[in-house]
Amino acid sequence: MVAAGLWGLLGASSLVLGAVVGLRAPLARRWVALLMAFGSGALISALAYDLAQEAFSTGGTGALATGLAAGALTFFIGNTLIHRSGGHRRGGKVKSPDGNGPAIVLGALLDGIPESVVLGSTLLGGATISISFLAAVFISNVPESLSAAADLRREGHEAGWILRLWVLVALVSGVAAAAGYALLGAMGASVLVPFVQAFAAGAILTLLADTMIPEAFEEGGPLVGLATVFGFALAFLLSNAG
Repeated sequence: MVAAGLWGLLGASSLVLGAVVGLRAPLARRWVALLMAFGSGALISALAYDLAQEAFSTGGTGALATGLAAGALTFFIGNTLIHRSGGHRRGGKVKSPDGNGPAIVLGALLDGIPESVVLGSTLLGGATISISFLAAVFISNVPESLSAAADLRREGHEAGWILRLWVLVALVSGVAAAAGYALLGAMGASVLVPFVQAFAAGAILTLLADTMIPEAFEEGGPLVGLATVFGFALAFLLSNAG
């Protein structure tokens, strides 16, 4: 369980890294968008080959279909509530900056917790961590917190407060990975792991289509397509290395 928590914390630690960069050396939005596209491509590969395919192989059509639907609906509903509260996902432009910080953090948790639970569940039964999925999660987290940290700073929040916020999100993700490992191990991994994998795949795919890729294209232009393919190719090669 401790190992699962540490892997989850490692995957989420890039949120803190991105926040530090966003506060100390903020990148142009075009470069953030290209990094976001790269992370999107990596996530597409990871959810296709490390999540959906594995869920289908071990749990069949039922686990895959119900998990995908549950993950997609959960993200859709949560994202709708975030927008209604005045915030936007992935550190995008905001209509009303007042009180946007909690909405951004809630958005990070919404996709970070399922990702972390899946990372923890991959260790069940003595299996090794999925390096390609870990890399995809790590990379995709950076532009989220980088852009959001810069926005929060412009809204008047102190740098220390912003960093503590993202450290808290990373810690929650680590706890989610450990809890996922413990709970799934106790309740029967063979039944629940495929559903959790498909749930995360559905939530992440909805996130990509609804938020990450549109925002990346808006800020990054045509090069976003090439960056997405590059991210997909790298994650695929990592998944099939050796």
